[in-house]
Amino acid sequence: MKHILLAGAAALALSAGMAGAASDLAGEQITVFGPWLGPDQENVEAVLAAFAEASGADVRYVGSDSFEQQILVDTEAGSAANVSVFPQPGLAADLASRGFLTPLADGTADWVRENYAAGQSWVDLGTYAGPDGADDLYGFFYKVDVKSLVWYVPENFEDAGYDVPESMEELIALSDQIVADGGTPWCIGLGSGGATGWPATDWVEDLLLRTQPPEVYDGWVNNEIPFNDPRIVAAIDEFGVFARNDAYVAGGAGAVASTDFRDSPKGLFSSPPQCYLHRQASFIPAFFPEGTVVGEDADFFYFPAFAEQDLGKPVLGAGTVWAITNDSAGAQALIEFLKTTEANEIWMARKGFLTPHLGVDTSVFGDPTLQKMNDILLNATTFRFDGSDLMPGGIGAGAFWTGMVDYAGGKSAQDVADEIQAAWDALK
Repeated sequence: MKHILLAGAAALALSAGMAGAASDLAGEQITVFGPWLGPDQENVEAVLAAFAEASGADVRYVGSDSFEQQILVDTEAGSAANVSVFPQPGLAADLASRGFLTPLADGTADWVRENYAAGQSWVDLGTYAGPDGADDLYGFFYKVDVKSLVWYVPENFEDAGYDVPESMEELIALSDQIVADGGTPWCIGLGSGGATGWPATDWVEDLLLRTQPPEVYDGWVNNEIPFNDPRIVAAIDEFGVFARNDAYVAGGAGAVASTDFRDSPKGLFSSPPQCYLHRQASFIPAFFPEGTVVGEDADFFYFPAFAEQDLGKPVLGAGTVWAITNDSAGAQALIEFLKTTEANEIWMARKGFLTPHLGVDTSVFGDPTLQKMNDILLNATTFRFDGSDLMPGGIGAGAFWTGMVDYAGGKSAQDVADEIQAAWDALK
């Protein structure tokens, strides 16, 4: 019954917002291609079913675990779906530059600025150069993930008398207090098989957003600002404040590179605790001890900004960008539907969904953990996409990873940054 009510509300919003265009879609087939299979496919199909009911369109979703390869084949063959859902903005930007994407309707950028937390950030992330070199808004973000989180065990904090820090200065002071009390503040692990090193890239990205304006971050990810710029080197060394301090890290600094990231948070749950803090994205509870209840046995807080820097509340994350790859009235209408609170709340009531939409009713979340993460997103003043995912593969999934392992092992930030920049230059 709830789904029917949501769909009916969506119909009202859609028809009101589109001046009756919904009725024009009766019988039109709209195809959507995305990366989701399994439960997430069921979730997105619930959203699309509400749109279909509201519009009269025949909406069909196809998911693939090799989306990145297949979308290239489909667009080049002229057989792309009407709307495609990109896990990475860089791929969407590439296709826009080749003329394979259609700009979103006039006024969409203004809508995003007004209705999304950190709205300009989302406009920037969806704006790409077209085949003529002119910038336009091609991408609409819907379904977001948050990475700027620190995990802890509330009982450990309570036993020790610690409070959740509100600033980076307080977080460092807490780390020092834990050491003074005879404990170890952090669990950090960079091991991940062939992807070893990637957890450190998230640290550096988060710290760059907390030490420099977002424009520096933007220049860094596209290499307009060299990797070995002093501001980037300083952010790497800021990571070293945590990861290269034997007193700060469980097992000592020498264990950081060799500890598997999946095993790393387990120190939070040992008795006595091997560590009190673990910085990692929203997925990490999958590697907590079986039966751990987030919100009770474990919890999280926003990885805070430096109070003295006055850079607001930046949030690092990821998300999916929806773009029109085969233009039609239905494709345009579907993007309009994603703007509605109903389109967001249908998925919010399920699992695995966060949104920067300021108009949603966050009590709809089926999971209080997601509601708390979403509050972090809604309080963001700046949002930036995972930087390594925006860089060329040889850097973001190569030299950056290995460079951070070298840094954790003792190589200087300057030498590491010089080597990564040299690798980037070799790709040009």
